[in-house]
Amino acid sequence: MKTRRGIATNVHEYHGTLFGKPAFFKMTSVMGHVYSLDFPREYNNWDAVDPITLFEAPTVKLEANPKTHLIKHLRAESKGIDYLILWLDCDREGENICFEVMKNVMVNMKPQSTKSKKECIFRARFSAITTPDVKRAMANLVKPNENDAKAVDVRQELDLKIGCCFTRYQTKYFQGKYGNLDSKLISYGPCQIPTLALCVKRHDEIMSFKPVPYWNLYLTVNVNGTTLKALSTRGRLFDKNKVEGIKKCLKNLTVAKIYEINTDKKTVARPHPLNTVELLRAASVGLGMSPQETMSVAERLYMQGYISYPRTETTKFPANFDIKGVLQEHRNHNLW
Repeated sequence: MKTRRGIATNVHEYHGTLFGKPAFFKMTSVMGHVYSLDFPREYNNWDAVDPITLFEAPTVKLEANPKTHLIKHLRAESKGIDYLILWLDCDREGENICFEVMKNVMVNMKPQSTKSKKECIFRARFSAITTPDVKRAMANLVKPNENDAKAVDVRQELDLKIGCCFTRYQTKYFQGKYGNLDSKLISYGPCQIPTLALCVKRHDEIMSFKPVPYWNLYLTVNVNGTTLKALSTRGRLFDKNKVEGIKKCLKNLTVAKIYEINTDKKTVARPHPLNTVELLRAASVGLGMSPQETMSVAERLYMQGYISYPRTETTKFPANFDIKGVLQEHRNHNLW
């Protein structure tokens, strides 16, 4: 394999087979989304544009990071190619990026057969970057899912319009109401505001919390030389006088009688795979890691083939996920 520097990112070149025939492969990458969504320039003037009109305003897609020259890179590397195989992350965002890449690559595609350009574009579906998973994905190529990509387009437009409309409105409102407001921008976002509300609610609960004393009743008994500690089934008791009364009644007793023995069989279920939320929760509680740190580590582990794709809403592994194969990678690890 030969690696060279392209206009924006590295390009890896190698010979292999595709659909049973010899082929020359070029593999390169993007850096997140190729495009970002924005309003046309005439809507950028806060004083001239009523925030409410932004809901009906048109939108335009602009190059996400012009300094990287990623669009130029994709078009240069795609000159004369016969096929395009997309290996983006297997979630909706990844599907959307697939179509952003296609938009630039299809310009210079030149299929040698009678097939159309779209017929020569394929999508690799995988859940982990392990050798078996990659080979399985390559052997079972599918078509990109346009509906998933469009769902992201809708989400981006909603985020843009809701965020910009309310950000402009509340910034101008509070600046007008409080002239000495030490903030040039009071942002609003469909995700950040509900998250902020949860944080504020929890903060208020903590600040308004008043500790209430409670008592638990324990009884220590000696059974044939073995000391046992019994806990009252009443659980926590908040009436101190009642607790003292029970304690007084038990204080001088020397014999305890067992009236009934109940046994209960419980099964500990196997742990479920973690979705993104549970991963963040477990890392925070168990390891004291921040969400940003957790996702950074998870992404690295995913890229090294140790875990499945970390950005997921499901708690089930894909049917073709080789969990035993992944675990084998840890079997003789020198750290654990």
